[in-house]
Amino acid sequence: MHLYIHVPFCARRCSYCDFAIAVRRIVPSARYVEAIAQEWAMWETHAAWEASGEVDTIYFGGGTPSRLDPAGITRLLELIASRRTIRADAEITLEANPDDVTPTAAREWAAAGVNRISLGVQSFDPSVLTWMHRTHRVEQVPPALATLRDAGIGNLSLDLIFGLPPALGRNWERDLESALALEPSHLSLYGLTVEPHTPLSRWTGRGEVIPVPDERYAAEFLHTAAVLGAAGWDHYELSNAARPGFRSAHNSAYWGRAPYIGLGPSAHSGYGCERQWNIRDWAAYEQAVRGGMPPRLGGERLTPEAARLEALYLGLRTSEGAPAELIAPSIAASWTRAGWGVETEGRFRLGAEGWLRLDALVAQAA
Repeated sequence: MHLYIHVPFCARRCSYCDFAIAVRRIVPSARYVEAIAQEWAMWETHAAWEASGEVDTIYFGGGTPSRLDPAGITRLLELIASRRTIRADAEITLEANPDDVTPTAAREWAAAGVNRISLGVQSFDPSVLTWMHRTHRVEQVPPALATLRDAGIGNLSLDLIFGLPPALGRNWERDLESALALEPSHLSLYGLTVEPHTPLSRWTGRGEVIPVPDERYAAEFLHTAAVLGAAGWDHYELSNAARPGFRSAHNSAYWGRAPYIGLGPSAHSGYGCERQWNIRDWAAYEQAVRGGMPPRLGGERLTPEAARLEALYLGLRTSEGAPAELIAPSIAASWTRAGWGVETEGRFRLGAEGWLRLDALVAQAA
């Protein structure tokens, strides 16, 4: 079993963010923990519960989980353990903002069992952070990492965003160098996308922001792949790279189509060919679970063809690739001739050039 727990609370909404968040000056930690406890208890009557075993990974995502009272993280992990055994070596990740990392919080997270932190850095350029509506300052990042390491949490991942509008004058190469200089265990590297109903979408619609040209986006991605490869990093998924031995076990479970349960507003769950997702709004989610109702908003059962496409798409995202049998031989041969990937040991693996074209390639193979 793999668990995802969505903590929706944020101090403010980032300019590019379309996630399910609730902006709160004061986070209702106790009410949130109680709501998650009620939803967690509901899963005991679900078929996915009977078919699963120990909890292998837990991921607190958001939103900004680090804004939750640290005692709330402790309580949530206790609640999970009261109904299901958490493996002794389970990977337990908490997403955090640099400005939320304090010695007290770090010690409490570690004592609760958190052993991996994903730190939302995004950029080392102060003007870019302002444009993104981030709440932290560049100079808070190194002390945050030191504080976490002092607390005994050494498995640290940094989030960065590339492909920003050229008008910002952001130097991606310098940001990547700054991140590597801090010696994290893992990097998550996301290309900026313009999502509907975000400040960035409105700016773009009014012509105030010109998105990055495809050529520059591609150049930044390929530069990243080359730098990571030269540094001995394991670029094991389209948007993720790790030092050897530090892949994200939780995210790898998603890409491997392992069963997982999502708790909290907007959280998704998947088991076999079943998919379901929760109510997105925090207030509506809380009202549902407090009333004894499962907070499910919708669901679907994948057809065999949809399951094949999911396996193809998720597999091609990773360095392990997808089973070659999912791709017509003529199509696979054309990809190889173009230099986008190669078939080895019964699997087709894309390289960096192929990853840039992932959506189009999957559509071609559909």
